[in-house]
Amino acid sequence: MKTNRLANIQWRSVRLSMGVSFTIFMTVLGFMLFYYQLDPRVLIASRWFGIPFVVLLFFISAAVGFGSGYVFGNQLKKRLEKLIESILKYENGNFAYRIPSLGDDEIGLAADQLNEMAERIERQVASLQKLSNERAEWQDQMKKSVVSEERQRLARELHDAVSQQLFAISMMTSAVLEGIPASADEKLVSRLKMVEKMAGDAQNEMRALLLHLRPVTLEGKGLKEGLADLLNEFKAKQSMDIDWEIEDIGKLPKGVEDHLFRIVQEALSNVFRHSKATKVSVRLLLRNRQLQLKVIDNGEGFKMDSVKTSSYGLNSIKERASEVGGVAEIISFAGKGTQVDVKVPIFDQGKGENQGDPSTVN
Repeated sequence: MKTNRLANIQWRSVRLSMGVSFTIFMTVLGFMLFYYQLDPRVLIASRWFGIPFVVLLFFISAAVGFGSGYVFGNQLKKRLEKLIESILKYENGNFAYRIPSLGDDEIGLAADQLNEMAERIERQVASLQKLSNERAEWQDQMKKSVVSEERQRLARELHDAVSQQLFAISMMTSAVLEGIPASADEKLVSRLKMVEKMAGDAQNEMRALLLHLRPVTLEGKGLKEGLADLLNEFKAKQSMDIDWEIEDIGKLPKGVEDHLFRIVQEALSNVFRHSKATKVSVRLLLRNRQLQLKVIDNGEGFKMDSVKTSSYGLNSIKERASEVGGVAEIISFAGKGTQVDVKVPIFDQGKGENQGDPSTVN
């Protein structure tokens, strides 16, 4: 339908041009007949190339009118086709399309106006998308804030209620065992010792759970400060001997800092739950543009070939190290403790490279 309309425009131009040519032909012919008072028989008798002059002039006028009308109409048709093509693209949502220059007349002005309209719509769409993204980010931050507050509330309630009750059960059981005479029933003593052990194990599980309920990110702190706060908190709450060495590495990518922080959390959780260790050491050093994190305990350890590392939650450590381009190695021997060794390459960290001791970490 649109093509037919454009064809009609083209042929209208042809008809108009031929009409103008015939009008000029008749005007010239009439002027020659009446103003110069030429005899019509002379015009009819006159021949060019064997063709009567009047007939030749008629065909020349028709050819000029047809040719000029066809050329003009075809150019007009092509320019209108460009406009229609652009309108269809805008209708389909392609507002990045721009119409090429179509001249300085009304059609060219219409094309320029359409380009300006498309540019305004494109800016409005970009603004709407930006608002949508900001709203999604705001909702995500709100969800994270609510989840973080709920985790902290649960951690406080577990610490203030359940953890204290478990501690009280452990202390009371110990006091009862100390007060039982040597002649007491062995079965009763065995059960009390079992209760004492179960209370201690439950306390360790509770400590590990409280560790996981901590914020999963550094919350604006640097890695050194965040790890120091974490380790100080656990040193105050645990009877286990905890020592650490954390170098001032400087500014690291946020993803690397968050993953290393979570790796330390996971490693400490494994120590408290499974190792039965009395001492744990944490080392974070930078050597030769490589971050080296070690978490070492003197617990009971395990046989690497007989125990699945996933049962100790160590797969999570390996996955987190891999996500930041590093590697994690778990070394453990039965009765000799466990060592978690994580190495992460650091690029474009000139400060750390110059400060780091080129010696390897023992």
